[in-house]
Amino acid sequence: MEPKNYLIIGGTSGIGAALAEALSKEGHQLFIVSRSEAPDLPEGAKYLKADILDLQIDLSSFLPEVLHGMAYCPGSINLRSFKALKPADFEEEFRINVSGAVTAIKAALRPMQKAGQASVVMFSTVAVQTGLPFHASIAASKGAVEGLTRSLAAEFAPGIRFNAIAPSLTDTPLAARLLNDDAKREGAAQRNPMKRFGLPNDIAQAALFLLSENSSWVTGQVLHVDGGYGALKV
Repeated sequence: MEPKNYLIIGGTSGIGAALAEALSKEGHQLFIVSRSEAPDLPEGAKYLKADILDLQIDLSSFLPEVLHGMAYCPGSINLRSFKALKPADFEEEFRINVSGAVTAIKAALRPMQKAGQASVVMFSTVAVQTGLPFHASIAASKGAVEGLTRSLAAEFAPGIRFNAIAPSLTDTPLAARLLNDDAKREGAAQRNPMKRFGLPNDIAQAALFLLSENSSWVTGQVLHVDGGYGALKV
């Protein structure tokens, strides 16, 4: 397999870190941007400590001339009642999930166009298509991610493919407070048709597929990797 260049925003923990590891094992060159420290990057990965939400960020000197794909992994889990949510909470969710993705895609657009064929993966949530209580702000912003995915897939076809992944609860640092004791972990597992919650590699492997040439005829899609949570009642 010919090595390729991939950008991962938020590639130092959770799903982003699992994806970085999977891509590295296939011999690809990684360019990782994260606001977190990165003590255990895959060998040879290029790293930039930066906040993608910083409007002054400039990735032009960091990115390679040719980029074959990118994944935007930052997210949020702000589970609160609608009464408790303020307009500012909705705005902050939108900044993290949508505005940050727009910033990253714009920065990566030219080197991806130079690749001829490239792929972008973003992340939604099962809560967009399956109404869940206390998910109003996250479902609203991730719904915008799905709309952005389809719009950009149409605009940039056939050169750049855009797809999203919609997981259910996955064991990442972002979800730590939802899985921080045995009772919560058992409850989360029992609510899922597969009787377990997701692991970072479950989602990373789906992203790996969407970034690869194995999915060369897949664009504008939202892939539900959720243990059947959004589609099955068991």
